[in-house]
Amino acid sequence: MNRSLNLFNDLSRFILTTSTKYKIDESHDISHSMKVLHYAHNIYKQEVRYNPCISEHKDIIYISATLHDMCDNKYMNESKGLEDIISFLDTKITTDESNVISSIISTMSYSKVKKYGFPNLGLYQTAYHIVREADLLSAYDFDRCIIYDMKVNNKSFEDAFYRAEELFQSRVFRHGDDELFTTGYAITQYPVLHNQAIEQIQNWKNILNIE
Repeated sequence: MNRSLNLFNDLSRFILTTSTKYKIDESHDISHSMKVLHYAHNIYKQEVRYNPCISEHKDIIYISATLHDMCDNKYMNESKGLEDIISFLDTKITTDESNVISSIISTMSYSKVKKYGFPNLGLYQTAYHIVREADLLSAYDFDRCIIYDMKVNNKSFEDAFYRAEELFQSRVFRHGDDELFTTGYAITQYPVLHNQAIEQIQNWKNILNIE
């Protein structure tokens, strides 16, 4: 079995186990991890053409994208989650790689970027942006936002729908204006996802017969 396949077998098991332990719902579980990984892969493919050096950071990018929500403070104590991730990675990658992954996933959230700005990760700055922007692109899924509020906050569908619409208007639809995208793929892709989200919201309004 090749190294990548073996690694992702282990990553998948870790995510499934962690999701069960902390009751991480489908808005942040393995299906979300896979979606973010695909976005990260697409961004990476484009960025590596212009910056071949980041090929050395490919594993860091993919692992960070896959594990980024396995320490999310919406579900667990973030520090404990990071400790579990580092312990899990202990025999799989180098200590330096593990430290970089910890730095990426502990600083990439929307709320931390808005509060503190982008961290300075030196040689790994592009890897950081790839993972962070992959997660931002996945945020354009309006249904995912509804599911989270219903599952985690026990909201009714109606309340979750209106809360999601408010969140999209105040946050998600402002990602571009807030200059949160730096990579070529994300800059060209987010307007497409923006329009799809608008259509998704309107479809729900048509289904629910609301203005």
